[in-house]
Amino acid sequence: MRAVVFDFFGTLTDPGVEAGRRGAAAVTAAALGVPADPFWQVMRETFTERITGVHGDTRGMLRMIAERCGTEPTAAQLDAAVEAHHAGAVPLWRPRPGALDVLAGLRARGLRLGVLSDCGAELCQGWPSTVYAPYIDATVFSWQEGARKPDPRLYATAARRLGVAAAECWYVGDGGSREHQGALAAGMRPVLVTNAGYPGAARHRDDPDPFIPPITIEDLPELYALTVQGVDM
Repeated sequence: MRAVVFDFFGTLTDPGVEAGRRGAAAVTAAALGVPADPFWQVMRETFTERITGVHGDTRGMLRMIAERCGTEPTAAQLDAAVEAHHAGAVPLWRPRPGALDVLAGLRARGLRLGVLSDCGAELCQGWPSTVYAPYIDATVFSWQEGARKPDPRLYATAARRLGVAAAECWYVGDGGSREHQGALAAGMRPVLVTNAGYPGAARHRDDPDPFIPPITIEDLPELYALTVQGVDM
C-alpha cells in the first residue's frame, strides 16, 4: 500500500462543526434576500447539482437558489451573498483534532496522500490557502470533475494523480455519499472512520453508505497502526 485517499468533510475536518452548516446558510440567505428555511430546503434538494458544477460558480449557484425561492436578486445582493457564503464555508474546514499531525506522520512514512471530496466551488477555490494543502499530493473535487461519489472514475482519477494503482490505496472516510462502495468498486481498500467520539455527527452526512468496510477505526490516529501492520489489521 502506497497511498491514502481521504474524504474531506467529517473525516479530515472536525465532525463537530457540521452542526453549524445550517446557521452559515442562514447568513448567506439573508444577504441574498431569501428566507432562511426555503433557502436551506433548496440547498438540500440541489446538492448533487451544486457539487457537480451544474450551475457554475458560487454566484451562479446562489442565483439559481434565489430564483427557485421566487426571488430575483440584485447584483449587490449576489455580491454580498457570495462573500457571505465563502466566509461561512471556512469554519466548516476546521481540522479535526490531530488530523494535521496524522497527515504529517503518514507523509513521513513515505505514503502519498490525496483528498477526494464532494464539494462546491468554494472549497475548490479556497483549497490552496487551507492548512491541509501542504500535506496533500493530489485532490479530486466533485465540482471540478462534474461527478460525485460513488462514481468509480473519481477514485481512479485520485489514484492516477497520486501516481499509484488503485489497489495500492486506502480510502478513508466517514461513510457519506456511499463513498466506500465507490472505493471498493474502484479497487481501493476502504476504511470507515466511525467518529464514535462525535455523537450526532452521522446525521449530518449526505446519503450514508449502508456498506460497512471490514476495516473500521474510531479516529484518524489509528491509521498509524494500519500503515505499519498492513491490510491484516
